[in-house]
Amino acid sequence: MLLGVPKEIKTHEYRVGLTPGSVREYVARGHDVLVETGAGLGIGADDDVYRAAGATIAADAAEVFKRAEMVVKVKEPQPSEWVQLREGQILFTYLHLAPDPEQTKGLLASGCHAIAYETVTDRTGALPLLAPMSEVAGRLAIEAAGSALRRHAGGRGLLLGGVPGVAPARVLVIGGGVVGTHAARMAVGLGAEVTIVDRSVPRLRQLDELFGGRVRTRMSTIDSIEEELVDADVTVGAVLVPGASAPKLVSRAMLGRMKPRSVLVDVAIDQGGCFETSRPTTHENPTFEVDGVIHYCVANMPGAVPLTSSQALNNATLPFGLALADKGLAALDEDPHLLAGLNVSGGKVTNEAVAEALGLSFADGRDTIRKLAA
Repeated sequence: MLLGVPKEIKTHEYRVGLTPGSVREYVARGHDVLVETGAGLGIGADDDVYRAAGATIAADAAEVFKRAEMVVKVKEPQPSEWVQLREGQILFTYLHLAPDPEQTKGLLASGCHAIAYETVTDRTGALPLLAPMSEVAGRLAIEAAGSALRRHAGGRGLLLGGVPGVAPARVLVIGGGVVGTHAARMAVGLGAEVTIVDRSVPRLRQLDELFGGRVRTRMSTIDSIEEELVDADVTVGAVLVPGASAPKLVSRAMLGRMKPRSVLVDVAIDQGGCFETSRPTTHENPTFEVDGVIHYCVANMPGAVPLTSSQALNNATLPFGLALADKGLAALDEDPHLLAGLNVSGGKVTNEAVAEALGLSFADGRDTIRKLAA
């Protein structure tokens, strides 16, 4: 199979769909890889490094989209990219379609088979291709919060960990999954006072054991969130409903009870955000203020550390990508976990949560693939 790797074009996105090491793996399996010139510069890999790994260098993205049988990216295709996708082509990348009807329409019109990293599952029900970026984003969330708290950035002028004789910042983490756990780990390590709220009592027990009593845990309810927001200097939104829009757990009315110049970091912004007042921002202009509260809502947080992120992402995606390259769409029929990643196929939405979020009809992905193979 001919795989194509275009350069990411989202603002300040420096990750790359395939690292040179991954290219070597595909080439060793007999596949061809076409990489857009400059695609790997964000991770320090120039065209010569990719050539040495066995790739062919394309002059521009148009050549990649025109020739590739499978396009491997990191971020969701932008308007100039989805119009270049074609019927029968496989797209393997993050999509986050639930809050993005325009992208969904573009993918449907293209007739491509779009497989979303964020809905591929494993035998435990976890999301193995989302996890590495959730780990990175959770850790970056605390770094971002620390920067936003600084007075020159508009924050309260507070150091997360405090110093001897001065109280540390109070950090509220909403959601105890991968993002929340890594955010809490970073915040605790810096010396902050941390509370995690989650709606699963068994998960709260696990977190209590994991942190050995160094964090407070509370059941997630409207009351508990409101109570914790009042005292929080930083609130990290780390909730996830796979494939669906994130629930709005902090309303605008709640902002009025928060400390002036406190910070909200919405890691769920890719799925629409879990704060009512959130809107996507970029690394170029990462924050905005609503009712005296600083909002950090960068939609591609891991793009700030592309070397770490690209390597971590490729570690997770490589086995699934190789299966697609080796077997084509038959890989989806053989692997229900990979099939769970199929969001759009042949002009139909094949992820139930996405279809429900956007008010579109749902088609069973396995039926769609089998009809195409017949």
